[in-house]
Amino acid sequence: MKKLSTFTSILAITAGAAVAEGELNIYNWSDYIAEDTIANFEAATGISVNYDVYDSNEILEAKMLTGSSGYDLVVPSIEFLARQAKAGVFSPIDKEALSNYGNLDPVILNIVALNDPDNTFGVPYTMFTTGIGYNVTKVASRIEADQIGSWDMVFDPKTAAKLADCGVAVLDSPSEMIAPALNYLGLDPNSEDTDDLEQAVALMQSVRPHIRYFHSSQYINDLANGDICVAVGYSGDVLQARDRAAEAGQGVEVAYAIPTEGGQVGFDMLAIPDDAPNPENALAFINYILEPEVAAAITNYVYYANPNTLATEFVDEEVASDPGIYPSAEISAHLFSLKPHSARYDRSLTRAWTTIKTGQ
Repeated sequence: MKKLSTFTSILAITAGAAVAEGELNIYNWSDYIAEDTIANFEAATGISVNYDVYDSNEILEAKMLTGSSGYDLVVPSIEFLARQAKAGVFSPIDKEALSNYGNLDPVILNIVALNDPDNTFGVPYTMFTTGIGYNVTKVASRIEADQIGSWDMVFDPKTAAKLADCGVAVLDSPSEMIAPALNYLGLDPNSEDTDDLEQAVALMQSVRPHIRYFHSSQYINDLANGDICVAVGYSGDVLQARDRAAEAGQGVEVAYAIPTEGGQVGFDMLAIPDDAPNPENALAFINYILEPEVAAAITNYVYYANPNTLATEFVDEEVASDPGIYPSAEISAHLFSLKPHSARYDRSLTRAWTTIKTGQ
């Protein structure tokens, strides 16, 4: 994995700026920032960062709805931010305090504004798709070529059974697993119809015997090490696994596919909890992330596209041309985005997910 340092350029950008002080408490997804981002920010601003990680929106949401999390900055996906904002857990973003806000792509801002009107509570951090990571050799020896890159690898019981011995893993996220199951069945991935949910649950139960585990980050290392051969995962995570496998030199080849039937496209957002102890430092960090070279360095390291128009020239060509990171127009036509669930449906979804996981 390429490690791009922006320390020198960022010090130049921030030279002459008043040095801040105090702390910043960040809660972000695992494996979701460049190796030197935090250290460079601390050096440039004098702010000390405490950095914790999670691996599912549901874990973050539990902390946000409980309140008094102690965090200054969190990174929910847009549909979760929309629901949590309605519950009053976020402070409005002070855009006037963000001198780099104009670097954001207005097209992306308009898209996320459908769930966050007027871009009130969140600043886009990265863009991602959810698809299938797989071990090229092991999968090719077990299923037909025309099934590779299809949701058949996960949702078709006969196909999943052929892959079970080398390991199939799925996200431990009901919203992000039921949606593609609905889509695979030809149903609306955002449907809250009870009958549709029952069909999706039945589909998941039909392949449950072939799923080794449910986890939203473990698959990165397991794919890289060859411990599993198929994982439903986030685009950047799978591509990180691909590079780790290549660096290890053990003959493991990992690939990522946005399924032919379509997959989720999403946005993760930088948001400030309403009870954040250091909101000004959170704004300073957001503004730092919006520096073009900083945004590009994160994309180059974690393989997630960014919404920063001025960052494009600093993104490595091999990253910018990778369709797993920046999907083509043809692939994009089959992508879908998620909407916030109603509280009623979410309760039903949680119960259904428990049933699926326990195999009962």
